[in-house]
Amino acid sequence: MKVLITSTYFHPYSSGLSVYALRLARGLVALGHDVCVLTSQYDPKLASEENLGGVRIVRVKVGMKLSKGVLMPGLKTLAKKWVAWADVVNVHMPQFESFVFARLAKQLNKPLVVTYHCDLVMSGGWFSQLAGWGTNLLGWQALKQAGVIVQNTLDYARHSKVLRPYLDKVVEVPTPVVFVESTGDEKKAFRERFGLAESDKVLGLAGRVASEKGYEYLAQALPLVWEKYPTARVVHAGSWKGVIGEEAYLAKVEEMIRPLGEKWKSLGFLSDDDFMRFFAACDLLVFSSLNATESFGIVQIEALSQGTPVVASDLPGVRQPVLQTGIGRIVPMRDAAALAQAIISVLDKGSEARIIPGSYLKQFEQEKVAERYQEIFASLV
Repeated sequence: MKVLITSTYFHPYSSGLSVYALRLARGLVALGHDVCVLTSQYDPKLASEENLGGVRIVRVKVGMKLSKGVLMPGLKTLAKKWVAWADVVNVHMPQFESFVFARLAKQLNKPLVVTYHCDLVMSGGWFSQLAGWGTNLLGWQALKQAGVIVQNTLDYARHSKVLRPYLDKVVEVPTPVVFVESTGDEKKAFRERFGLAESDKVLGLAGRVASEKGYEYLAQALPLVWEKYPTARVVHAGSWKGVIGEEAYLAKVEEMIRPLGEKWKSLGFLSDDDFMRFFAACDLLVFSSLNATESFGIVQIEALSQGTPVVASDLPGVRQPVLQTGIGRIVPMRDAAALAQAIISVLDKGSEARIIPGSYLKQFEQEKVAERYQEIFASLV
């Protein structure tokens, strides 16, 4: 089967959406499908076309950037070529360009599957708000036309104002994860390499810096945590600087954490293997997200796969890993005191908090998720 995947950003850009799309593409290639990803050439240094382990990536030149999105004047021509080539079109939303693919799929009689990652909640001034409103409006056509809409959880779909009218065609499919086992020696070596003492209680943060992450509430919670665990420190893995559209938020967070010194440490972008060692080295993962831009959080499953419990916000979708495993704690949003108490509670449990049911994790394997998509595509084709 020939599958066209579309997303505004793709590898090497790192976000939950782009990582999901990459893993899905690789999983489908492993099953024997031809996969092309049509995306933006958001960095002019990137090749306009490349092959990544069997995944063909086609990048469209960017005319200008629009808030967190881009405008691609040459998109329609390339989109028509690749929609005509495909047996099925898989659009990853939110995506400003989704209406282009929906229209072409309808004209060329190609089935359309929308992977709906999250609602688009824009921070900032009127221009960003307008960009978000326009993206949501244009995405309506793709959702209406889609044969199937994939979401990580029905919990999120039922609470999404955007998805609620289309619940009859929403299908829950777990987010794909590549599991890498980390040994005790690797965990120890990782901590030593980054200056993490054996006595340190490491509170992990993972992913790019973005306003929906709620890092400021963790910064406010730390003094309360230190009353019980004075060796606690925050360690962040992922893109810290250079995240598109998040410059003001980064400045705000850096101003808050500057007095903390080495008690808040950023490791920067890590390789896939080191990312898993990072999770293994953490005593817990903090996932303090604030709004519907977060629909699940791949990093929660990656942390659980290393035996690391999670403290997560009580958000639709985001709360599901803790609810389904009973591992970790769920906390109200924007409540630094509650966040601190949850962190202390998990740390108090020690090794008891790190017993994760393997049967739960199996459904997230990249191969299993790709097989589920294969079934969906086959039913439509």
